Amino acid sequence: MGLFGSFTKSKKESLDQGLSKTKESVFKKLGRAIVGKSKVDDEVLDNLEEVLITSDVGVDTTLKIIRRIEERVSKDKYFGVDELNTLLKEEIAALLDENNTNDEADFELPSSDMPYVIMVVGVNGVGKTTTIGKLAYNFKKNGKKVVLGAADTFRAAAIDQLQIWAERVDVPLVKQSMGADPASVAYDTLASAKATGADVAIIDTAGRLHNKINLMNELSKIKNVMQKIVPDAPHEVLLILDGSTGQNAFEQAKQFTKATEVSALALTKLDGTAKGGVVIGISDQFKIPVKYIGIGEKMEDLQVFRRKEFVESLFS
Repeated sequence: MGLFGSFTKSKKESLDQGLSKTKESVFKKLGRAIVGKSKVDDEVLDNLEEVLITSDVGVDTTLKIIRRIEERVSKDKYFGVDELNTLLKEEIAALLDENNTNDEADFELPSSDMPYVIMVVGVNGVGKTTTIGKLAYNFKKNGKKVVLGAADTFRAAAIDQLQIWAERVDVPLVKQSMGADPASVAYDTLASAKATGADVAIIDTAGRLHNKINLMNELSKIKNVMQKIVPDAPHEVLLILDGSTGQNAFEQAKQFTKATEVSALALTKLDGTAKGGVVIGISDQFKIPVKYIGIGEKMEDLQVFRRKEFVESLFS
């Protein structure tokens, strides 16, 4: 267990604050859904369905939750509307649990004599570079030696932004000029990480989806080249999604999971949106663990996603 192993009071407060807009929106809608009602009936369930869909939980996941609540209501015959929050909380927690969204120690890494390699994917504008910077900060604060690789060589701004974060966090950045071969940058990054005994190498990649075949080929080439240095790299393909885009985040997840083997998700910008329900839907629909959530501007505001704490905060 590292320095961040426990869910501290300050982290809980940050999470509560980061989800405040989502909570306010959901429970305002929920209040309207049950006004004048004493028990959970078909009308309440119809209203609840609308609440969840308009909170960006997603249609399929919403129907799954409603179906489960219906089964419990019919089995126990009577549920008062005052118990609806508890029902909803339990079903969402169960859903996240089933989808193998594991509670983890903060920013821990498997012990190995090779660098742990994270390849970061996602479209431009979702907070990819910022998330990489925050990851580097938190890994470093947890005693890990970090190297960054600027393999998004299609935009000069991407390299410059990553340079700023590397300087801010005080970790080395491996880069080449704009237009360079991304796989070459990834190769150099892992060679540097291995030579310097780094614990983790984080590789940025280009955020383009206009041609999925090109994206797929590029990411495959990066993987193949990295494996010349670290045979089982990348250990993690982390897809960054902007939580504030709601249903658009679902579409991006669909496209990237077709283009490459995504193994973990990070949902950013949850503090600025009422669309936090997207975390539940994406976890359920793609069966990929949500590993990190961004809930503010500060470096500490990238948190390891803990399903229990997330649900507790959402319903507190």
